[in-house]
Amino acid sequence: MSTDTIQRPIGEIARTMVSGGRGILAADESVSTMNSRLEGAGVPPTVEQRRAYRAMLVTTPGLSAWISGIILSEDIFTASTGDGKPFPVACVEAGMLAGIKVDTGAKALAGAPDETVTEGLDGLRERLESYAAAGASFTKWRAVIKIGDGLPTPRAIAANAQALARYAALVQEAGLVPIVEPEVLMTGEHSLDRCAAVTETTLRSIFDELTAQGVALEGMVLKPNMVVPGDRCATSSSPAEVASATIRTLRRTVPVAVPGIAFLSGGQGVEMATTHLAEMNGLGPHPWELSFSFGRALVDLALKAWRGEPGLAGDGQQALAERARANAQARAA
Repeated sequence: MSTDTIQRPIGEIARTMVSGGRGILAADESVSTMNSRLEGAGVPPTVEQRRAYRAMLVTTPGLSAWISGIILSEDIFTASTGDGKPFPVACVEAGMLAGIKVDTGAKALAGAPDETVTEGLDGLRERLESYAAAGASFTKWRAVIKIGDGLPTPRAIAANAQALARYAALVQEAGLVPIVEPEVLMTGEHSLDRCAAVTETTLRSIFDELTAQGVALEGMVLKPNMVVPGDRCATSSSPAEVASATIRTLRRTVPVAVPGIAFLSGGQGVEMATTHLAEMNGLGPHPWELSFSFGRALVDLALKAWRGEPGLAGDGQQALAERARANAQARAA
């Protein structure tokens, strides 16, 4: 891979993804996850409804004012909207970049009970060629790190860091921007400090591997968890404490060459994720753009408002626009 030949275009794409006060919409749920969410909203979990739901999101009027790109699942990336327009084309025509989730999910890690490693490297080079040809500008790969008794193990962190780095190198080889997503789960009883320590260890390992694999840091976007206590922690943390712990962890681990950090919401409440984002931006200036790449924190209210009814698409789009606008405003705090 020649850095000279790919550095400028992927660097420009990466900066576009995180600049201008905008964020990235994660609409890349797997079929099973999407079916579960549809059922929870009283919507039949059919192929047509999954397509109609994503089409409702992508065609939200004015969404590009707050959203720079949309991450799609493969089944939707290769599908078309109701008017027969391929989803990547619909994204671009709406003023947003099209992205695709390329990993095949977290699978059990051999010799490490209760831990996983994300798979999907086999055949990835060939898949990336087809995604690029279809209009993708960026991709996403998610690694899952669990905190628990004796967890995470060094083996799990190393395996996921290596996979993320190999993925990122392949993506840049294809002229696309990799979103590198290491998620330290908030599930558990762990404290804010424990989350900070695990997140720091994880990010150090990942950037060591990215460097070893020759990944151009200027041409990637980091999508990490915020540093928050576990959802069953006996002690809560204020937004100011979360913001301070998160920024301190990132300053210790993330090189300034990375153009932007687009946080995942990780199961936080809709309003809380936005509040934390505003608190962190309020601690600036920072060496990187601090953006957002939320899924549920952006679309939950839209799904509830839409409910699978064509006549309520406008209500769903209004709900999405309101959340996207609120998070864009949180970037300017």
